[in-house]
Amino acid sequence: MHDRDCLHRFLFEHYPIRGHLVHLDASWKALLEHREYPNAIRDTLGEAVAASVLLAATLKFDGTLSLQLQGQGPMHLMLAQCSSELGVRAVARYRESSEVRDLSALSGEGNLSVTLENEDLSQRYQGVVPLSGERLAACLQGYFENSEQLPTRLWLHATEKGASGMLLQRLPVSSLDQRGGGAGRRAPPTTAEIEDAWQRVQLLGDTLKPEELETLSDLTILRRLFAEDDVRLFEPAPVFFRCRCSRDRVVSMLRALGAEEIRSIVAERGKIEVHCDFCNRVYEFDAVDAEHLLAETAAGPSEARH
Repeated sequence: MHDRDCLHRFLFEHYPIRGHLVHLDASWKALLEHREYPNAIRDTLGEAVAASVLLAATLKFDGTLSLQLQGQGPMHLMLAQCSSELGVRAVARYRESSEVRDLSALSGEGNLSVTLENEDLSQRYQGVVPLSGERLAACLQGYFENSEQLPTRLWLHATEKGASGMLLQRLPVSSLDQRGGGAGRRAPPTTAEIEDAWQRVQLLGDTLKPEELETLSDLTILRRLFAEDDVRLFEPAPVFFRCRCSRDRVVSMLRALGAEEIRSIVAERGKIEVHCDFCNRVYEFDAVDAEHLLAETAAGPSEARH
C-alpha cells in the first residue's frame, strides 16, 4: 500500500484541530529482524513506536523523542525512539514470557516517561506519564490531560505485520489566523463550536476499528471518519528504521570505563565485544584496538582523532 512506512499530517480547515496518521511496515519488520518477543510485548512495543512517531511529529526540534518504560514486571524495560527526521528504533527486555496486555501489570506498575533531547544534548525535557490505563494510548491521554500540553488523543494498533496509529490534537485558536485565507472564508468558530467539534472528532475517532487502522489507506480513513468535515491531507513524510549506534559512540562508552576495566576485560576474554541492543550489530576490539583507544584518551582531545 502506498502509504505504508510514512506519516500523513492533516488538519481541519475550519477548526483549530490537526491530526497525524502513521503506518510502519518494512520499518517495523526491520526493527524486529533480530528479535523475538512474546506477542503481548511485541505489540506493546509496536504501539510505543507508533506513538513516538506521532508525538515527535507534533514538535519542532532537532534531536530524539523517547518513550521509556521501566518496572519490575515481566517486561522490565521498553524504549522506543523517534528522531526529528522520523527515524525509529526500539527495544524491549523481559524476564519471562507474558501475554498480559495491561500495561501496568506487564511492567509491574513501572514508570513511563516521555523525553525530548536535542541532537547536541544541550537541552533535555522529560515528563512522567501516569499508568492510568490498560493500554499505552489511554496512559498518554491521561498525560496530556494532566499536564500543560495541548489536548491530544491517540489510537494505536500493532501486530507482527505492522504498527499503526492516529493522533488528534486541539490547537490554540490563533492557529486558524496563521493559515491565512481569502475574503470568502467563513467567520471564525466560536469557543462553543470549537469545543463541540473537538468532542465530536474524538467520538468519531473512537469508531475506528484496529483492523481498519491497520489496513485502510489514510485517505479512506479520513473519508470514513470525517466525511462531513473539510479536512486537508498533506504530502506524506517517510518513516524508516535507523539505529544511531556507531563505533565512535562505543569507543566513547569504553573510555568511560577506564583503563583498568578495559585491560581486565581483554585479559579475561581476549577481546571486547559490544552488542547493540537495537540493531544487534557487534563491535569488536582486540588488545591492539584497546591500547590504541587508551593511548588516544591519554593524549587528550587536542591530539586524539575523532
